[in-house]
Amino acid sequence: MLVLVAVHALAAVVAPGLVRRFGRRALYAVALAPAATLVWALTRTGGVRAGEPVVETWPWVPRIGLEIALRMGTLSWLMVVLVGGVGALVLAYSARYFRSDDPGLGRFASVFVAFAGSMLGLVVSDDLLLLYVFWELTTVFSYLLIGYDPAKRASRRAAMQALLVTTLGGLAMLAGFVMLGQHAGSYRWSVVATDLPAGGYLVTALMLILLGALSKSAIVPFSFWLPGAMAAPTPVSAYLHAAAMVKAGVFLVALLGPAVAGVTAWRVVLLVAGLATLFLGAWVALRQTDLKLLLAYGTVSQLGLLMVVLGAGTRDAALAGAAMVLAHALFKATLFLVVGIVDHTTGTRDLRELSGLGRRAPALAGVAVLAAASMAGLPPMAGFVAKEAAFEAFRNGGTADLLVLAGVVAGSALTVAYTLRFLWGAFATKPGVAPADPPPAGWSFLAAPALLAVAGLAVGVTAPAFDGLLAPYADGFSAAEPGYHLALWHGLTPALGLSALAVAVGGGLFLLLHRGRLRATRWTPLDGAAGYERVVAGVDRLAVELTGATQRGSLPFYLGIILVVLVVLPGGALLTGGPWPRQFRAWDTPLQAVVAALVIVAAVMAARALRRLTAMILVGVAGYGTALMFVLHGAPDLALTQFLVETVTIVMFVLVLRRLPVKFSARPIRASRRGRIAIGIAVGAVVSGMAWVAASGRLATPISDRFPDEAVSYGGGKNVVNVILVDIRAWDTMGEIAVLVVAATGVASLIFRRSRDLDRRSAVPDPRPATGGPRWLTAGFEAHRHSVILQVVTRLLFHTIVLFSVYLLFSGHNAPGGGFAAGLVAGLALAVRYLAGGRRELNAAAPVDAGAVLGAGLFLAVGTGVAAMPLGGEFLQSAVLDLHLPLLGKVHFVSSVFFDVGVYLIVVGLVLDILRSLGAEMDRQQEDARDDVRDKELV
Repeated sequence: MLVLVAVHALAAVVAPGLVRRFGRRALYAVALAPAATLVWALTRTGGVRAGEPVVETWPWVPRIGLEIALRMGTLSWLMVVLVGGVGALVLAYSARYFRSDDPGLGRFASVFVAFAGSMLGLVVSDDLLLLYVFWELTTVFSYLLIGYDPAKRASRRAAMQALLVTTLGGLAMLAGFVMLGQHAGSYRWSVVATDLPAGGYLVTALMLILLGALSKSAIVPFSFWLPGAMAAPTPVSAYLHAAAMVKAGVFLVALLGPAVAGVTAWRVVLLVAGLATLFLGAWVALRQTDLKLLLAYGTVSQLGLLMVVLGAGTRDAALAGAAMVLAHALFKATLFLVVGIVDHTTGTRDLRELSGLGRRAPALAGVAVLAAASMAGLPPMAGFVAKEAAFEAFRNGGTADLLVLAGVVAGSALTVAYTLRFLWGAFATKPGVAPADPPPAGWSFLAAPALLAVAGLAVGVTAPAFDGLLAPYADGFSAAEPGYHLALWHGLTPALGLSALAVAVGGGLFLLLHRGRLRATRWTPLDGAAGYERVVAGVDRLAVELTGATQRGSLPFYLGIILVVLVVLPGGALLTGGPWPRQFRAWDTPLQAVVAALVIVAAVMAARALRRLTAMILVGVAGYGTALMFVLHGAPDLALTQFLVETVTIVMFVLVLRRLPVKFSARPIRASRRGRIAIGIAVGAVVSGMAWVAASGRLATPISDRFPDEAVSYGGGKNVVNVILVDIRAWDTMGEIAVLVVAATGVASLIFRRSRDLDRRSAVPDPRPATGGPRWLTAGFEAHRHSVILQVVTRLLFHTIVLFSVYLLFSGHNAPGGGFAAGLVAGLALAVRYLAGGRRELNAAAPVDAGAVLGAGLFLAVGTGVAAMPLGGEFLQSAVLDLHLPLLGKVHFVSSVFFDVGVYLIVVGLVLDILRSLGAEMDRQQEDARDDVRDKELV
């Protein structure tokens, strides 16, 4: 079964290419995937008849107990036959329905076969979570199929409506699945069904599941989305209504039925909602003039009938429901395909504009009559067998069952009425209407609906054989006496009389409507579409109001909202939950108190500073104070990194502050200032409290206690911090360096105004001649603008700093350092070079493309991780080599050093990119502006 799902997925992938190569004929090849499903299911017919399910289990997420559990019993077999058989015929039909030059044909073929594969996976899933995955896949693919023509507003609206309604129902259903699965300790339905909870817990879970089933199958009050889905092409409508998405809810109700039939709430909801849908759908169908919409509302009505029969909870009703699922798929697919041919050949689906088509296309009319007879419940069609079984299932029950029987008979009469309206509208000769003169449809176009119509006739004639196939499902319900059996003729029974009564009343109702003595009013209670529109409008209005209240374009306001939420939620949990430690230690050494006071004073002064540069320096002092705190705690690696990060940050701030006003804007009013101070103090208290509680409230032994030993034995290094970064938690580092690459790209994209300007990320030679004077640095273009002392110091120290960064890089595995710290040191060397000599000096010092350096670093880091896999290791696993080389002696080498080199290159590339963006490029823009002003003055 999993192989068949994979075949559909493969067909979906290759379908667009096949369509581009062979045009619409490629649909015949794509149809082989569902056809293979049909053939496979038919080969398992013997096991199904014997009540032996086909079971497959594949591991999925073993650590949390998830598996791909597939199971095909009688009900699933029936759905697999329909999904495969109807799907294959509809695809073959589509090869004549669409034109080869249709721009969306490749996408249609791909999505359609993926839709069929998702439906196949849904009906054979034994794991409820897996079922939910396929459930939502059918939602997504139906959205794409309904919105086949994105240029039409109606298509987009109908697709979105179907997506929202069914997705919300699916989420509720998932909650119900989780409740059942958690109680049973397993999500396999075959296990859950034997260990159901009791009382209100079970009722709640079932009501949530019913929300998903009812919304998926367009049952009141969710029935409004299905007629809107008629915006899809007719082949999509045929499959959607007959064997796919809308049958998913019916299937779920039928699947759960044997286990939950005794739950009163389950039966009441299905019977009431089903009867309401049966009546409302049929009544609205009677006033439709579009043949496709008439069938759509008829489908809504028939789905209501299916829910009533399958929700009754008895053995005979379950048998009737299974037969009705089969019959409905055959006649409804046929009628939709017939409407597609009518529309294709005449150019209209409006029954007011069609006349005489029965005489011009007798074969098409004959196929339609066969399918319509089954829909109306006339012998010897499958619909008659199923409907008579439904009558019999309710006939011998109590008062409630008799009331349901009366509703089913009345709904059947309405079905006969709109069936006659369909046949009359499509094929009858109407006075005053020009007769249709369509071209011949051709047998290749008519073959699919003809086969389905004949299949409906064959099922009716051979009903006893299908009784043996469907009975194992019905036998899952408890029965007090020998059950009913499907047959075309049971004699002159009350059920036969009720069938005749429904036909007679339906025919009379059609005549009354046709002669104008009765009108099908437009009033329909429980208008779900209006409710949906009100809800959507309300959500839109709420979004507008909420956006207007919160998205003011004020950064302080946004930050204030975030911080207030931090104070209220985590802060509230902190106050109420704790747990607060009983002991409090202010410091380990008085020097920590001195440094803490320094950090506090610097932070307060930074908040009160009027000048931007002053505030930035004070923020840096607070950062350096934090680094000193790391030193006092005995963490040299963290202290080194903090010192370097603060230094690089100050350099970047200086580059940006050159283009900003010297002072901050006007101070906020006193009340606002007090509010900000209060928020700041509260946030500081909450974060400090969280850190204190988190550090003191540990119960388990920290996993980091094992890191020192593992750093040596597995990572091959004594510097635990560095080994953590490049080995133990290398995945985290991989994500962080990817973020650095994205950040560098983002900065460059913001500063370089046009795509061609990005070339200046590399060292572009400057065409301007060098100025005279002493040249302490390589470029020496603007010596008169920079400090000579800084140039001399830079010339003396630049190479030393670079060599020091290389030392930190290779010694970091056993001593403080590593790729990140080393990259920051090298970046600071480039920053000093830029500050001493300008952008031309920076280009001379690093004549490489910053983007290339970033890419090379990322490639090396990823490549190091991948290299371990062919050798039998895991991704990013380190290898340790101890060698004895001549002259060098003992050499201890760890493969993760290449990963560290990648980190080094990325950090250097990031700093270089920022220097070229915030420094060199902004310098160039200023120079160009000065040159423009000078040129204008000369002119």
